[in-house]
Amino acid sequence: METGLSGLWSRYGDGVVALVVAAALLVTGAAQQVPGTARAVLGFGLLAVGGLALAARSRAPVAVLAVTGVCAVGYQAAGLDVPAVAYLFAVYAAVRAGHRTVAVMVSVAVLGLLPLAALVSGPYATGEAFARARGALEIAWLIAAGAAGEALRQAERRADEAERTREETARRRADEERLHIARELHDSLTHQISVVKVQAEVAVHTARRRGEEVSPPLLAILDAAREATRELRATLEALREDDSGPPRGLGQVAELVERARDAGLGTTLTIEGRWHDVPAAVGGTVYRIVQESLTNIVRHADADTATVRIDCRPDSLAVRVDDDGKAAHGTAPVPGLGLLGMRERVNALGGRLSAGPRSGGGFTVRAELSLDGAP
Repeated sequence: METGLSGLWSRYGDGVVALVVAAALLVTGAAQQVPGTARAVLGFGLLAVGGLALAARSRAPVAVLAVTGVCAVGYQAAGLDVPAVAYLFAVYAAVRAGHRTVAVMVSVAVLGLLPLAALVSGPYATGEAFARARGALEIAWLIAAGAAGEALRQAERRADEAERTREETARRRADEERLHIARELHDSLTHQISVVKVQAEVAVHTARRRGEEVSPPLLAILDAAREATRELRATLEALREDDSGPPRGLGQVAELVERARDAGLGTTLTIEGRWHDVPAAVGGTVYRIVQESLTNIVRHADADTATVRIDCRPDSLAVRVDDDGKAAHGTAPVPGLGLLGMRERVNALGGRLSAGPRSGGGFTVRAELSLDGAP
């Protein structure tokens, strides 16, 4: 029930406040003995406009501040001695939105113009004009409105920071738990596969010493065990690197390209834009995407060339890795652990990742990451 009421208030609250303030200002103005002149009609119109403008105070706080300030000075000049209540609401909204300097500047201007408006409205002495202006907009009210807006702004900021901290803590704990599980699984699998590998090697060695023909299934078991051992060793290196190694980012992508070239893969790298300004989390994710993509190309794609392109835009980053391997268009990629890991990293940063065969042959990995709010 509270959620429904708060939702209704967030949607219609400004409008309700605007109507109430406008009605209060008009009633206050009507209670005064004002001749029915054109100037009085203008004054009532400014009362209504000043109050109703508050309906837009959340969407355009600075514009509402200016409108209510002009209206307050205007209806004072028209002879309506009505407090600038709408302007106080506008000051509160502007300060809450973070426009403190603008609120101070506009308030100084309004405080300076109100005595002049009182002088214009009738034959008042200077002292009487200042007294009337002070009654329309007390400095204490003005300070209270600004202080309330600033207090709420600080409270909302602290709440946002607390929420962000909770999310970061939960994400870090989840990452630590996944890393712990991966290590435990790695240690268990490594031991079991090592046993299989050693037993297969002994069987092959014994058969060859006896001059017997080694059966193809036994050789297949030995090759599979060796390949699994290599894969697990590479996985353990990556896990250790993630946990205790120096941070990896866009500055180290060139090293990955050099390693791929050393492995016989003709690889080119293109980086466009201001890559030095990319947040560390995004740079680390791009490094892992390129690392996993090039590793898969070298091991499985049977490719001759690969291209890595990174485009650093003002609000996002795009990375693309292509190869000319044996992947055929229209075949779905096998969702291995490497691809799943890339997708998890990209999703954690609110990005998008796609991977699949290209129409002209080969494979493409594409990712787009937002730079807004990334740590």
